[in-house]
Amino acid sequence: MSEVKKIAVIAGDGIGPEVVGEALKVMKKTEELFGYQFEFEHGLFGGIAIDEKGTPLPQETLEICKNADAVLLGAVGGPKWDNNSKELRPETGLLGIRKALGLFSNIRPANVFDCLKEASTLKPEVLEGTDLIVVRELTGGIYFGEKFRREGANGEEAVDTCVYNVQEVERIVRQAFEIAMTRSKRLASVDKANVLETSRLWREVVNRIAPEYPEVELEHVLVDNCAMQLLRRPSSFDVIVTENMFGDILSDEAAMLTGSIGMLSSASLGEGSFGLYEPVHGSAPDIAGQGISNPIATILSVALMFRLTFGYHEAAQVIEDAVKNVLDAGHRTGDIAVDKSTAIGTTAMGDLIVAAMTK
Repeated sequence: MSEVKKIAVIAGDGIGPEVVGEALKVMKKTEELFGYQFEFEHGLFGGIAIDEKGTPLPQETLEICKNADAVLLGAVGGPKWDNNSKELRPETGLLGIRKALGLFSNIRPANVFDCLKEASTLKPEVLEGTDLIVVRELTGGIYFGEKFRREGANGEEAVDTCVYNVQEVERIVRQAFEIAMTRSKRLASVDKANVLETSRLWREVVNRIAPEYPEVELEHVLVDNCAMQLLRRPSSFDVIVTENMFGDILSDEAAMLTGSIGMLSSASLGEGSFGLYEPVHGSAPDIAGQGISNPIATILSVALMFRLTFGYHEAAQVIEDAVKNVLDAGHRTGDIAVDKSTAIGTTAMGDLIVAAMTK
């Protein structure tokens, strides 16, 4: 029997519990197929934690995560908590858990399934061959810089400070180079070095590290140009590495190449093998409880977990192949269905994927 792996399960808000439930079914199927052993421990996080514990990130949930081998997260937030103070907003919990767990890197793959090209707003010929990964720095930059308001000459001013140091840039850039080495050996470093001092530092560090990876073809791309080229020539990108805010925006743009944000998985990594895995999409409170959400992004996040944290590559491939086979057979949730009348629900999609999983 294999070693027991501890999984912290943080379902969160909205559709989070629904999609996480389907992902857990997939994990339990791999126990049957491969003899894996998982121990699941559940914790409150986000809006539901605010309601029940008075904080978006309870200490007991953080301890569950720290004692786990990996974290599976659903989604957080919703209009119910939009008017809360900063300390009592679900999103504050996300920033807090990333810092507390040392998760400095966010990995977001964007792979266009051939059978879903019609679900994208781009022409099929533009999408042909698109298979890229955005590597986003997660704990620095403007999101974590000093923020304040002050009186200026023309009234009240708001200030958000963007700060990066060499060590923060080095660790994310090296990780991106390592990922590029396992793929097509092409890396696009995205910045705004023609305007921002933080971007000039970023580019200097990238250029200093690049000779350590002579096999990787490096391209510097300004962020505005990258946003345009993702729509014009997405297949020309393999690995994109960038700072926090740019990565937040570009990875959501890349998500829409696939036809729906409900298809995109993600991993947040630190040093070593520990990682937090979650779908890119939000809590979608408008459809929560209706059983119509797309669980594929969360299921593919499990495949990422198997690859990046546990090294269960065969099982990850089984999951990814099952998703592809179900989609190739024409099954669709509402977000990716051309004919909405034929759409299936969350549970049905999860059941089909589990049934399609074979060694």
